[in-house]
Amino acid sequence: MLVTYKKRLFDPINARKVHQHIIPRLGGVAFAPIQCLLFIVALVVVIKIANMDTQVESWALLPHFMLLLCGLGMLFMVGLVDDLIGVSYRWKFVMQILVASFFPVSGLWINDLYGLGLVISLPAWIGMPLTVFLVVLIINAINLIDGLDGLCSGVVAMGCLVLGVLFMYYGAWWHALFAFITVGVLIPFFYFNVFGATGRRRRIFMGDTGSMTLGYSMAFLAISFAMNNAYIKPFSDGAIVVAFSALIIPVMDVARVMFLRWRTGKPVFKPDRNHLHHKFLRMGMSHRIAMVSILGLVLFFSVFNMLMVELISNNIVILCDGGVWLGMHWVFEKIEQRNIKKQVVNIQETSSVKMYRSEGKRTGNVLLPFNDNLY
Repeated sequence: MLVTYKKRLFDPINARKVHQHIIPRLGGVAFAPIQCLLFIVALVVVIKIANMDTQVESWALLPHFMLLLCGLGMLFMVGLVDDLIGVSYRWKFVMQILVASFFPVSGLWINDLYGLGLVISLPAWIGMPLTVFLVVLIINAINLIDGLDGLCSGVVAMGCLVLGVLFMYYGAWWHALFAFITVGVLIPFFYFNVFGATGRRRRIFMGDTGSMTLGYSMAFLAISFAMNNAYIKPFSDGAIVVAFSALIIPVMDVARVMFLRWRTGKPVFKPDRNHLHHKFLRMGMSHRIAMVSILGLVLFFSVFNMLMVELISNNIVILCDGGVWLGMHWVFEKIEQRNIKKQVVNIQETSSVKMYRSEGKRTGNVLLPFNDNLY
């Protein structure tokens, strides 16, 4: 925040932005360096100093984490340049594909669909490109959901907390450690991002530096949990459904927005105000209530899927998720349209009152006292 105010590095204010005041946007600069440094230091302390046996085959997992840290570093640099002077979405897209390819290169990729669509194991020529596509999708989904105070950091923190607990349950201590470090990094940022407005010059945004590295971290944890790899964790039937449960809201939302842009002939990557949090604001919710509501939906899908995969098949769970998502959007659309009509009526009534009073003053007619409330 000190550097931002000294160098006047603020988030731009335009018609698409929710905020109307200058706010620093370099909060994400702290994420990736702290994640990398704390993870390495924690491993050294646990393995070398405390001599704890984490029961992890380090030779099998070390390539995953080494390329994860490399990818975080590369996204960190691109995001920092983008927050300072701006980077074309095409170059960001190229970098995202490059760092996403690090996962298959390190041996981390979706190799099992656990019966989804009656498909079990996946060959490498399908699983590896699918993994790259999912990583890029998750990075952009997390980036695009960063539209309300506390929303992006809250979704990622909740997802990392859920996956961290599950990794710990299955004995995947390295992955649990990285997940909990990410949660810890986000706690102070969430405070300044959500409650910083109450203090003078205490509010801050994460920028693309933060959102892209957080999306990459979430993609790593989700794909690690979904992969059928005994060196990471034991086999579980609902792994792929549970792995992406916390990402259902941001991923489905970005898919819906992209489809709407394509259907209306607009550029797919051009920003607009059609995201879920924009819809909640148009429904009449405050920023804080909208943020809490979306986090509640993320928690609902996470808990619902964890419980349901133990009772029914993965395909039925996915159908239930899709049905719930469509049903919620139908309800949200009705509430939004009703609230917009109400606002239009209020504007028209206010305009009529002003015209009525101005006409009375212009003509000099004696008008009866006007009761705004009754009107």
